[in-house]
Amino acid sequence: MQPLVDSASKLITLLLLVAVGLDLTLGDFRRVRERPGMVTAGVLLPPLLLPPLAIALIELVAPSPVIAAGLLLLAVCPIGGISNTYSMLARASTALSVTLTAVSCAAALVTIPAATALLERVWGHSSCYAAPIMVLVMQLLVVLVPPVVGGMLIRARWPALATRHRPLVQGIAFALLAALLMLVIASGAGGAEIGWWSAVQLAVAFVVSAFLLGAVVGWLLGGRPADRFTFAAEFSTRNVAVALAIAMSVGGHREFVWFAAIYLAVEIPLLVLAAFVHRRRSAQEHARAETA
Repeated sequence: MQPLVDSASKLITLLLLVAVGLDLTLGDFRRVRERPGMVTAGVLLPPLLLPPLAIALIELVAPSPVIAAGLLLLAVCPIGGISNTYSMLARASTALSVTLTAVSCAAALVTIPAATALLERVWGHSSCYAAPIMVLVMQLLVVLVPPVVGGMLIRARWPALATRHRPLVQGIAFALLAALLMLVIASGAGGAEIGWWSAVQLAVAFVVSAFLLGAVVGWLLGGRPADRFTFAAEFSTRNVAVALAIAMSVGGHREFVWFAAIYLAVEIPLLVLAAFVHRRRSAQEHARAETA
């Protein structure tokens, strides 16, 4: 089943990121360049703040060692590309999200070993996570940049077509993603003995806590509501592909695939719901401002 999962996940990621590009213009990125401090904070603070958050939740939930290791692995990894989709759905700062995702992947060559060292020295959690260089390069040069740029080019050349078909592309991608997650979970649930309920509890606690932490950081940085939502989504979205590459290198491939599917099955509906709540609230505030 693994070849099917790999192929389907690549197609789904491609569709989601093309949809993100269909919603962006070069002007969006020019505005991001005016806030270098926000970009720096958005890249460096998650690997500093998320590992201790993960440890606190592990102490609270007391999951099996496999689940605990899986969450710690996700906590030290860079931002996941699907965070761009959440910001797009929320009508938040999508260009900021794309920038943070790209820079986070590039910086992961340093942040993953640094966060791992902090886990070992400060909190006493032994780990041997190293940054998978080729996977990070592929994430940037193959997975993230081309489909986003392709979507932007389509919008620039055929704006009406981009506006009309973006919801369809999103809908197909999310339907395929939901089916894929259910397939992975169902195939692993029968033989998994690592405790699915504690995995769900830990995933929910981490996604919600990381989301709130990101929102607070965005507020402390003086960000607008759109920026605060983007920070919240970036903090709570981890790069599962990079984490999987690390898990394969340390021999935890099968168990981590199952936990990662559980994590995504929790993250995606929670973040999509948060995106639509933010979008609706922003629309209501805009309507009130126009009538005032």
